[in-house]
Amino acid sequence: MTTRLTFREPSGGAAPRGGVVVIQEAFGVTDHIVDVCRRFADAGWVAVAPHLFHRQNKQIHDYTDMKAAMSSIGSLKADEVDSDVDAALGALAERGFEPTQCAIVGFCMGGTVAFHTAVRRPLGAAATFYGGGIDKGRFGYPTMLSVADALQTPWHGFFGDLDKGIPTSEVEQLRTAAATSPVATDITRYAQGDHGFHCDDRPAVYNADASADAWSKTLDWFDAHVAR
Repeated sequence: MTTRLTFREPSGGAAPRGGVVVIQEAFGVTDHIVDVCRRFADAGWVAVAPHLFHRQNKQIHDYTDMKAAMSSIGSLKADEVDSDVDAALGALAERGFEPTQCAIVGFCMGGTVAFHTAVRRPLGAAATFYGGGIDKGRFGYPTMLSVADALQTPWHGFFGDLDKGIPTSEVEQLRTAAATSPVATDITRYAQGDHGFHCDDRPAVYNADASADAWSKTLDWFDAHVAR
């Protein structure tokens, strides 16, 4: 089954800074995720979001329908997700980007996928926004802690201390484990950040300060590690 991909590309004639794979939240490739792709394009990157729910009947869920979102997440399988990520990277390759010229970023469940992609493939850079599965595997992936020392891609994690599903103790364990890998790693925590703090379409959890800081740090991380 062909992976559905959403692209946003820079305008103007300047050469792109690189390619970015944007991995969705639990609600699908929503308007917010498409807007994240646009923001990357505005910053000079070719952005592509694979639709990880494309094998399912419903691909986008309302933010108020957590039950449906969790059902879709529960149907994901690591090997199929990896195939979708590779399809996105393949599309970037067709546009002339080598793996080291590509980055990956994921939000919520997408943050988990971005981390495991950084373990599985040597890309230019990776970033995880509040991705779970630190001490318990998800979708058939192993725990993050068990494979953090095998990271092949420079990785930066962003987590909120108010996230009820990701305890700060686990975040700090991940910081320590990731630091044993052969690539650069970092974690930034936000004292007032909740799960989903970057999503400005969810006022209940959005935190403008944390979002702006994490976005700036992500762009800096990508600029520092993605090959030119």
